[in-house]
Amino acid sequence: MPDTFLTESRLQELRQQLNYHNYRYYVLDDPNIPDAEYDRLYAQLQQLEQQHPHLISPDSPTQRVGEAPLSAFDQVAHEVPMLSLDNAFDDEELEDFNRRLQDRLKSTDDIEFACEPKLDGIAISLLYREGLLVRGATRGDGTTGEDISLNVRTIPSIPLRLLGEGFPPLLEVRGEIYMPKKGFDELNDKARSAGEKTFVNPRNAAAGSLRQLDPKITASRPLEMCAYSVGWSEGGDLPERHTDVLEALHGWGFLINPEMKAVANIQGCIDYYRALAQKREQLAYDIDGIVFKVNHRGLQERLGFVSRAPRWAIAYKFPAQEEMTLLKDVEFQVGRTGAITPVARLEPVFVGGVTVSNATLHNRDEIDRLGVKVKDTVIVRRAGDVIPQVVSVVKAKRPTDATEIVFPDHCPVCESPVETLPGEVVARCSGGLICGAQRKEAIKHFVSRKALDIDGLGDKLVEQLVDEGLIDSVADLYKLEAETVAGLERMGAKSADNLIAALEASKQTSLDRFLYALGIREVGEATARGLSRHFGSLPALMDASEEQLQKVDDVGPVVAHFVAEFFQQPHNLEAVQALQDAGVYWPDVEVEAREEPLEGKTYVVTGSFSTIKRNDAKKMLQDLGAKVAGSVSAKTHCVVVGGGATNNSKYVKAQELGIDTMTEEQLVEMLGEYGVLEV
Repeated sequence: MPDTFLTESRLQELRQQLNYHNYRYYVLDDPNIPDAEYDRLYAQLQQLEQQHPHLISPDSPTQRVGEAPLSAFDQVAHEVPMLSLDNAFDDEELEDFNRRLQDRLKSTDDIEFACEPKLDGIAISLLYREGLLVRGATRGDGTTGEDISLNVRTIPSIPLRLLGEGFPPLLEVRGEIYMPKKGFDELNDKARSAGEKTFVNPRNAAAGSLRQLDPKITASRPLEMCAYSVGWSEGGDLPERHTDVLEALHGWGFLINPEMKAVANIQGCIDYYRALAQKREQLAYDIDGIVFKVNHRGLQERLGFVSRAPRWAIAYKFPAQEEMTLLKDVEFQVGRTGAITPVARLEPVFVGGVTVSNATLHNRDEIDRLGVKVKDTVIVRRAGDVIPQVVSVVKAKRPTDATEIVFPDHCPVCESPVETLPGEVVARCSGGLICGAQRKEAIKHFVSRKALDIDGLGDKLVEQLVDEGLIDSVADLYKLEAETVAGLERMGAKSADNLIAALEASKQTSLDRFLYALGIREVGEATARGLSRHFGSLPALMDASEEQLQKVDDVGPVVAHFVAEFFQQPHNLEAVQALQDAGVYWPDVEVEAREEPLEGKTYVVTGSFSTIKRNDAKKMLQDLGAKVAGSVSAKTHCVVVGGGATNNSKYVKAQELGIDTMTEEQLVEMLGEYGVLEV
């Protein structure tokens, strides 16, 4: 027993020492022992852990890499959305931002701002429980990202265990993962020497490195992570000023930007921007602007959010580089959602560090605004150092044979009608299931968990099946044979048999899942469920007019139009019939009055759940007639808070509005009483 105690003590001592020296080396850039001494300590730790593998802990420096490659990334729902920022492009827009803040605060006093370089990398969320890293996730669409925990563990500047003390028991840290210029150059030099493809810029290199299914590949790339905020926390107290929060994160083991600074007013922001613009090229990493945030968190809370961005922060972007070139032609591309995008084919020009031969013209309204014609001389901007776009026309250079740009009225891929709804600027192909440009995304959606839920049929396999010409439509999935599938890359006989079995099992489904799987625009799970309950059968729904469709709860004129139009297209009807011919079936839904005790009530579900899955809880509430919303408002009936998170923003808002709340335990009890959950 004493020997075991001594071994555990020595292991803990070595881990603490190595984590501390990692912090000094990667975060402070101030090592205080030679590399050889670090290597000796690391070797001692490895030897002890090999002798006592049951004593290995997840925060050990030896555990940064070692997991087997993943087959795919899991999805992660962010407790607090990772919002984007509004942009400013000149001093006047920045001063307007300051005036809006003062107007909302009803004060003309100077506002203190935190200033930070806007790193050109990938936004990341790191979750720590009791100081231990338990999850890393990408930003994704802001509400849902990908679980890349194994990959972030390989990045030396990300602490596996927080240093010091005083950190909250539950802490979500947000930051940017990027590749420094030196590391990027070395990576490309190595790729060139090996005859491999090089990366275009550090941001692409960082994104590609971070999304590797094999964490060993990520570990081999020179990535860094710089913390820029706390997303949310439970327990403990954080400093009042944002800059002090960053300093606290620095003390707990995180790299923060050394250029970070607090200034007294908006003029200080302008001065800071100009100073950083001067030294931008000398920095060890790429930046594409400056982020200014109201420094006092109490003021941040008062200012709140608008749409998908906080009111209290703005990104002042550096001017994009521009060049002049000839627009030779315009072609129309069809995106994965059916959006028709005009693409300018240009005389190649070097701009923003790369040679550009194509640029986006966005949509018909943008073409009209620019007044651009084929054979015009145009100015191209590589906006945000990423997407080239045509920003203006040099009309003095317009030739006499310049021609108008004509938008197609039929899809250039599948010949389906192209439509633009009133109030929208994007023209879309109505082809849906049969459009070749949308085929892969339509199939991915059809087989997804909330649709037909075909186990083993991930995005990569769908792409492989389409690329190999094995499937052209969703109905073709049910024609696949195990022998054919087994011959695909990364597939074998057992995997193929499992896939065919999963396809067979998916044939029996429900009407609402089938409707959702069809990918009709604006028809999500709740709308599909409402349509199936209201009409009861597919023929009844297909025969419904737009007026009849609008009698369904939450179905307005736009959704009704999309549904009616979908079932008026002959190719869509053929696709639906092909699925039924392939054996996909479902029972009709009883449409007579059903007891829905929660009808007319709106619930919001938030926090961490342990007894049931949060999505299952939402579905059960919907089955009882409730509407489940994503945000709290005066119309909310009740907020269900999992995990006892009383500092959860939705719980706090419910308290402010006097809205009822309940715990997960109380929800489970209620669902049991209504008979939709066995307790």
